This record gives sequence, C-alpha cells and structure tokens, in this order.
Amino acid sequence: MPQLGETVVEGTIAAWHKKVGDTVAKDEILLDVETDKAAIEVPAPEAGVITAIHVQEGQTVDVGVVLAVINGPDEAEVATTETIKPDPAAMRTAESAPAAVPDEPEPVPQDAAEPEPAPQAVAEPEPKSSKRLRLSPVVRRMIAEQRLDPYQIKGSGRNRRITRRDVVAFADAQKTVPPQATRSSAPARPAATQHADGERVPFNRIRRVTAEHMVRSKATSPHVLQAVEVDFGNVDELRLPLREDWRRDNGFSLTYLPFIARATCMTIRDFPHVNASVDEDGLVVHGSVNLSVAVALGIKGLVAPVIRDADALTVPSLARRISEISARARDDALGVDDLVGGTYTLTNNGSFGTLMTAPIINQPQVAILSVDAIKKRPVVIEDTEGDAIGIRPIGVLSQSFDHRAIDGAYSAAFLDRLKTLLEQQDWSAEF
Repeated sequence: MPQLGETVVEGTIAAWHKKVGDTVAKDEILLDVETDKAAIEVPAPEAGVITAIHVQEGQTVDVGVVLAVINGPDEAEVATTETIKPDPAAMRTAESAPAAVPDEPEPVPQDAAEPEPAPQAVAEPEPKSSKRLRLSPVVRRMIAEQRLDPYQIKGSGRNRRITRRDVVAFADAQKTVPPQATRSSAPARPAATQHADGERVPFNRIRRVTAEHMVRSKATSPHVLQAVEVDFGNVDELRLPLREDWRRDNGFSLTYLPFIARATCMTIRDFPHVNASVDEDGLVVHGSVNLSVAVALGIKGLVAPVIRDADALTVPSLARRISEISARARDDALGVDDLVGGTYTLTNNGSFGTLMTAPIINQPQVAILSVDAIKKRPVVIEDTEGDAIGIRPIGVLSQSFDHRAIDGAYSAAFLDRLKTLLEQQDWSAEF
C-alpha cells in the first residue's frame, strides 16, 4: 500500500484491474485505492507478471502492507505456486484487535456441532454500535448512508469482515431482490437497454466519491444558509486597470475570486469559529486557514484542492495559487495531500451567471462560501448629499454553516465583516 499522502495511514482496495498471471507494464494502472478523501489509481511500480495478490477488493490495510507480487518474466515461472490469498502477517485481523468484536465466538471444535454459529453471533438482540466492528471507511459510509444494521450483514471477507459487496447484497435483499442476484455488484446494475428513454451512465470514481461525501455531509451537519449582497466597485477600481498587464504577465485573468479569498482569510481572524471542524462533542478551531477551492471537472465531477496557510498570502499570491491548483486538478495531477487538511471552502459558480447557490459543507469543516455572478445592477447609493441611483457591480455571497458549531448571528456577523472588507479595503497595498 503506497503512502498516498502525509495524513493518510490506510487505504481500501476498491478494484483490481489485473489478476494473477497477467502481465503488466511499468506505470500501467494496477488497482484503485480509496481513502476517506479520494479515490486514487495506483500504477505498477515495475513491469512483469503478477504472481500473487494478497489483499482482496473491499479490504482495508495500512500503508506499507504488501498488496501484490510482481515478478520479472524469468522469475514468474518459479513463482506459480503463489495464489490469490490474504497475507496473515500484513492484514489487520480480528485477532490483532480483540476488542473489535468481543462477543464473536472463535471456531473451536466444541462449537462445531452448533447450527450456523455465525448468524447467532450477528443476530444477538442486544443493542450494539458499529464502532465495535472492524469496518473500512468505505463500508462504514455505505452502511450509514443506507441506514443499515451492520450486525445483520453477514461478512464474506477474512474473519467474516464485511466488504462492500456484502453491503450491496444486503441492501438489495432488503428491497426484495433475490439474494442470488446481489452476490456481485455488476449483475445488480441495470443495463442501458433497460432504459427505453435514454442511456444509463455509471458513476466514475470521482463522481462516486463526491456523491458519498455529499450525502454524508447532509446527513451529518444541520445546514443553514445565509447570504449578503456585495458591491464590488471598490475591487474593480484596482482590478480593471490592472487587468491587461496582469494577463500578459501571468497568462490568466485577474478575477474577483482571489480578492474574495483574501477577504475571507482576513475575516476569519475575527471569526475563527467558521474555520473549524466538529470533533464528537467539541469544536476544533484551527490556527491557520487551509483554504479548499472547489474546481469543476466537467461531467467527471468536482474536487476541492487545498491552499495551505492561505491566510499568509496576498491577493496576487492567492490568484496564482488558485490558477495553479485548478490547472493541476483539470490535468489529473493532484496528489492526496492536495485534497486533505482543508479548514474552509470557497466554491465559485459565478462564471455561469448563477444568482445564489446553497453549497453543501465540505466535511469535516463547518462552513462553505459560494461566490455567484457579479453583474452590473441599478442600486441606491447613499451619501451626504442624499440618495441616488447608480450602476454598480453587485454579487451575492452565500454561506452554508453547520448549526452545531455556530449560530446564525455569528455567521451573519462574519458575512457583514466580509462585505465591509470587500467594499472598503485598500486593495492596492496588496500589489
């Protein structure tokens, strides 16, 4: 299992693209690994023949565990005795964590005569918590999202561990689909020919991970939405004169987003609880702002790479970092470390002319800000000489927040301070 990122300590095998006996080229995609944050394609480190696979799909192992053996063409002949099997020295088993399922009987001879001992263990009427089972992150999410009782699911993995296929089979059986049709996830999926009015397009990895993440977020956080209108005339006084020179020197446009990112980081200094994450019955307030910026990948899905210590960057620095991570995201050049550790998220739909968006919180964060279209509109301008109608660039900033962490007044005060900064700050000092 490769080190997929500084903060990643384990991974779940999502799919093997090769089997024992197959020949692979160096850097050819060998398998998919899922973590809590992303799905990653793992390439073959060397060319050769796969002579053993030690970890099955659906199993979770620590970084450094041997997943498979690839021998060179000469060595492959001698290694044919290896078969697909778990590696007892590498896999984390129930024996290595006896507290995981303390009441599950060991398969000792005196219990052999008892009919179906495994169902007796999982059907025990006492209330139990799924935390006592050794469940992979993916399996735990699937069980939570479908509101299943893990103790009713018969695991087919090593030491009766529950795999993704087991969850799919159990969920389909609950919907009165015959169990024989759910033993493999592929037959359970309707074919395109079953849809007379169109074609069924299966989710890719990014879309599937995004879907799981969004469903979990809505189930976890009580979302509340607040929005303010902002006059971006003050920003335009600096941005517009710089626009052509900036594009020539940097190769991309100077948009409103880096100004909003900078103002957000400055506002967080006064309202640090929006830059936090919920930890059971407490709130972890982060000392620096690691800004997640949502990047659309077209039909493929959405990712939110992280700009670390964004509160230490100026508007020009933020503009360059946003452009750089967006380009890497679209080129599939992001690593796991680019996707973890965010403390607050910006999402920008403004280029499509949206009026207002209610974004879903990027777990485990507690707030996310949506930037929508900034357009010229007639507004009332108040000054010492009285009210007047003027044409101003107006946009809506919408914040979804977790009501467990903060209240409406705190979020509203944050948005008011953000609006004031954007409308009154001397941005020329940043350049």
